[in-house]
Amino acid sequence: MKFLTVLFLTALLGYAAPLYFPWWSFAVTSFVVAVAIHQKGGKAFLAGFLGLFLLWGVYALLLDNANDHILSVKVASLLPLGGSTAALIFMTAFIGGVVSGLAALTGSLARGLRAS
Repeated sequence: MKFLTVLFLTALLGYAAPLYFPWWSFAVTSFVVAVAIHQKGGKAFLAGFLGLFLLWGVYALLLDNANDHILSVKVASLLPLGGSTAALIFMTAFIGGVVSGLAALTGSLARGLRAS
């Protein structure tokens, strides 16, 4: 239950924070959630990763469908993705997930330092 709570909070705050702060503020929120709700390092990383991976994946897919894949086709052709918009959306979600997961892992380990 704690895992799902952390996953949901990470996704919710990861969506809300960049509305008012720089785009990278989702990493700060992932760190704060991991410090506030303690989990072991692996679970913290996984919750942070999945929260932002799902959020950015769904959000990128919705934005891509809204503009009829115009921009994503052009960007995917510039990158070594063979023009695949699905690969571009996956890479976007993966990068956001890794950054969030590492921030959550750092938060979990920092909480361990505070307790010592």
